[in-house]
Amino acid sequence: MPSSQSGREAGVVILTDRTVDRRAIFRLAGGGVLAIAALGSVSACAPDADTSAPDPLLPLEESARVDAAAATAAIAAAPDKAGALGLIATQRTAHADALRTEIDRVIGVYGDGTLPGKRVPPVIPVAPTTPPTVAELRTRLTNAQRATGDLSATLTGYRAGMLASISAACATHTGVLLA
Repeated sequence: MPSSQSGREAGVVILTDRTVDRRAIFRLAGGGVLAIAALGSVSACAPDADTSAPDPLLPLEESARVDAAAATAAIAAAPDKAGALGLIATQRTAHADALRTEIDRVIGVYGDGTLPGKRVPPVIPVAPTTPPTVAELRTRLTNAQRATGDLSATLTGYRAGMLASISAACATHTGVLLA
């Protein structure tokens, strides 16, 4: 057979002047699979976000903490909804804590366990001077639902899922608990 043609004889593939048996093809394919897996591992270790820019979750954490304080204050204005408002305050605090945990995860921790200097401290909300009405709290929660839903559409992975979950909780707060 001429060297420019390929042929097949007894399990051996002839490509130009070189012969390659089936085992060599499987080794080559296996090496390709390992290379792809290694590339996936390296990209998984890459930083999730540009830590020089402010984290887009920071305003959402602040909003959640302020909403929790507002819900607690609103109990004085609407004692008949104390159970629902207490639940909203608890859940919005949990949202803020989850957002803070994710913000800190992206920034990272030094090998000795200390945090980088560029870490932004959590927001400590100031209680409103006059308790908000249930309608005002409903508006705040609707805005939080929209903001978290919009941001979740621009992110991927865990962050997108977490924000979508927070958005759904805010929708439940406004549509069920404060209805």
